[in-house]
Amino acid sequence: ILLLIRNPKDLATSFYHFSNSLSLLPSYETWDDFFVAFMTKKMPWGCYFEYLSKWNKYADDENVMTITYEELKENPVLGVKNIADFFGISLTDEELHIIVERSSFQSMKKNSQKTHGEFGKVLFRKGSVSDWKKLFSEDQNEKMDKTFEERIGGTKLGKKLKYEIYCKA
Repeated sequence: ILLLIRNPKDLATSFYHFSNSLSLLPSYETWDDFFVAFMTKKMPWGCYFEYLSKWNKYADDENVMTITYEELKENPVLGVKNIADFFGISLTDEELHIIVERSSFQSMKKNSQKTHGEFGKVLFRKGSVSDWKKLFSEDQNEKMDKTFEERIGGTKLGKKLKYEIYCKA
């Protein structure tokens, strides 16, 4: 099992834009409205912190590889190589680079009309890291940090995310 996790702040930012772009999901008049819903577990897909807590039970399982979105963005070649190794797939350097290029956010966004039709416009918005800094107020940032620490900070997945968020920022 490949478990891809993401910085909760960027995840919230992404879900905010996703929700407001897809008529099937609730939309939010303001970022503040969305943030309250996200932090009070009122999301249609559940609470991200609970999701991480549930997956944390399996973090040490030899059949589970956890990788962060941030890791893949920072070093996609190493990320793809590690994923291939985990699944026992040997790749030539040429195959590795083709996979990295074709699975890049920009490549997937460019091809999204062919692969996902109109839905591609909703799925592939920016693909960036740290976009949350444009939306979060100082108070919201502190609330998210506090909730993160209380809910998952000391867990294996929490430590992995914390490293990506705070040590590499």
